[in-house]
Amino acid sequence: MNLHNAGSSRLFNQQFSPEGLTETGISSFQDLVFTFYEGHGRHDLAWRHTDDPYKILISEIMLQQTQVERVSKKYPEFIDAFPDIASLSRAPLSGILESWQGLGYNRRAVYLKKCAEIIENEYKGAIPRDPVRLATLPGIGKATASSICAFAFNLPVIFIETNIRRVFIHFFFSNREKIPDQEIFPLVECTLDREHPRIWYWAMMDMGTELKKHIPNPNRKSSGYQKQSSFAGSNRQFRGSVLKYLVQHASADTQSIARHLKIDEDKVLTILKTLENEGFVQGDNRVYSLSE
Repeated sequence: MNLHNAGSSRLFNQQFSPEGLTETGISSFQDLVFTFYEGHGRHDLAWRHTDDPYKILISEIMLQQTQVERVSKKYPEFIDAFPDIASLSRAPLSGILESWQGLGYNRRAVYLKKCAEIIENEYKGAIPRDPVRLATLPGIGKATASSICAFAFNLPVIFIETNIRRVFIHFFFSNREKIPDQEIFPLVECTLDREHPRIWYWAMMDMGTELKKHIPNPNRKSSGYQKQSSFAGSNRQFRGSVLKYLVQHASADTQSIARHLKIDEDKVLTILKTLENEGFVQGDNRVYSLSE
């Protein structure tokens, strides 16, 4: 997807006032977003060609902290391995983690397993249509629950995620700093296309993704903005490496892991103890394996 410089300039230079937004202003903003989506939206994403709530749930959890390109590769493989709630709930955690490798933030795989078990046991395998109920499931939260309801059930829910926030800050608050979400929510609500919330939110997210390719990230003006710390050399990187090693081996002792990863054995043991407390691994006498 590529916008010509002149076209992107005309598109992204438009501005709207957050104060007293009129019906004409709302209509103009909606036309802008839908025009962009028609010509430049990501219409080929696999999870946009289904309204199966389970498949939408998987895609939204995957997309929480992972780039679309990486999700596009892993999503069909994961769905093939675990085609429905029942198969995911019955699968051993080790198998789910193996399929999850390459997406990062492995805790999400544990959450998915727990979600599937709760949905299978408490909701008879049917994913709740209520965002409040969905938000109580492990690892989902309000924004992801709302996005699932919008994309799976076409419900006119109100939510903000990073790309939506980027769009509203750019078009409505270009001359402001430290903008709180409390000022953005009313704009999300009044501009929402309530007849087509699914397509509307797709369009908003695609526009937000495109915006950051052309201008400095508007989200830096958000009051909640925090620069992401470097992954290289981080504890998150070490955790991922330890977990990946255990995915590849039936079990391993701390000395072998430390030798392979070239890090201190005490650090490996600390990481494993944390992973054990979080339900990822099980072990005894410095020998660990993935939890089942």
